[in-house]
Amino acid sequence: MAKVAFLGLGVMGYPMAGYLAKAGHEVTVYNRTAAKAEKWVAEHGGASAATPREAASGADFVMACVGNDDDLRSVCTGADGAFAGMAKGSTFVDHTTVSAMVTAELFQQAREAGIAFVDAPVSGGQAGAENGQLVVMCGGDQAAFDAAKPLIDSYAKLCNRLGESGAGQLCKMVNQICIAGLVQGLSEGLHFAQKAGLDGRAVVEVIGGGAAGSWQMVNRFETMLDDKFDHGFAVDWMRKDLGICLNTADEVGASLPVTALVDQFYKDVQKLGGGRWDTSALIKRLNALG
Repeated sequence: MAKVAFLGLGVMGYPMAGYLAKAGHEVTVYNRTAAKAEKWVAEHGGASAATPREAASGADFVMACVGNDDDLRSVCTGADGAFAGMAKGSTFVDHTTVSAMVTAELFQQAREAGIAFVDAPVSGGQAGAENGQLVVMCGGDQAAFDAAKPLIDSYAKLCNRLGESGAGQLCKMVNQICIAGLVQGLSEGLHFAQKAGLDGRAVVEVIGGGAAGSWQMVNRFETMLDDKFDHGFAVDWMRKDLGICLNTADEVGASLPVTALVDQFYKDVQKLGGGRWDTSALIKRLNALG
């Protein structure tokens, strides 16, 4: 069993930290809103800390799942950041979806401090976190990955290393690129079925077992048809991720025309007031068009 700090108790981090505690690890949590950390301790035991540095002090592993590049920098660096409290030989695992740039920056700072750094973004959404069924894609030194994997396995159904530092974040970009096109295609298909007078549920029953089937179809078609969009990953966060994908595509020379288009469709959803709706809300944009 390890001494672990977990930074960030949002819809993903809260249950992930819970699985670490359930596995028997000694967990100290930090959250920007202290009341959330206190609630977690009341449910799971362990301890809470007032700063990332305090949480990380004496920890073998520090896991983070926060919002974006700036949030990650804020919990890692500075006088109250986790790096300042971590001992040489300890390991930082970042589950946040961030840019490859900030990953490279923090990997280098960690290395200079004698700290291992693994970028380990996740896929599976809130349900995956709550059920301990996340997919985790990792980048970093092999030894650091090998050390961190048993802890990550407590909330993951699959955890693989894709390569050196940054490879995990690049893989997550591929994940989001694929999701964007899938959700738009599903939205157009269901929208078409409704306009053509078909029963959307009957349609999915037929096509879901064939080549058109996907995780998105199985898990989202009913709520899409019911005009309910309070499940899973928010549009605001998807736009953040797609922005990272598009910026990185420019850097590496990749062409992402569909991703760029779907990003603008999500912008339209935001204009409808749907920034906190889940990503399947692309169908709501189509329905609003008539």
